[in-house]
Amino acid sequence: MKKIVMGLLILLIGLQSCTSQKKSETATATQKTISDLSIYNLPSQWTTQDNKNIEMKDLKGKVLVMVMIYTSCKSACPRLVADMRHIEERIPENLKNNVQLVLVSIDPTVDTPQRLKEFSIENKMDSDQWLFLRSTEENTREFAAVLAVNYKKISPIDFSHSNIISVFNADGELAFQQEGLGVSYDETVNKITEEAEKLN
Repeated sequence: MKKIVMGLLILLIGLQSCTSQKKSETATATQKTISDLSIYNLPSQWTTQDNKNIEMKDLKGKVLVMVMIYTSCKSACPRLVADMRHIEERIPENLKNNVQLVLVSIDPTVDTPQRLKEFSIENKMDSDQWLFLRSTEENTREFAAVLAVNYKKISPIDFSHSNIISVFNADGELAFQQEGLGVSYDETVNKITEEAEKLN
């Protein structure tokens, strides 16, 4: 009798460890692995125009349309902002909830959360679809390198910088980039739509 009880106990322990292993494997499969190319691997902290602290991985699950600007810019940035608004207008209504439009400041000293909030209101970009971010100079440099955006401070309130709009898929991988001001954004909109449709 003791042998039977011992045998059952050993069998139960063996089954339990198998079940635990299967549960662990299932959980791992459910949490889709972030690829090495994803911006969600970046550990940097960012602050939004609503003074909330986030990491890039908090944006996971949406198509991201990103541009780097600074709010005191009087030349290229207003054009980039206008281009972002034109892109937003062309995204089909049924897909807009799958898309986040993100403007990242290259001048964190001037672009405080309060200034970013004011800028978003001034430019009618204050709906939930629009997100403004700022971080430390080090994090900003690192992120600019990821986007292949070059920028250089040429005076206390002026920067020269690349004019690139980037599209990331829901997994944070770069799907498309377009450079230039006031150019046709047909390809950009098509790529955003294509990626956003995958989420429906």
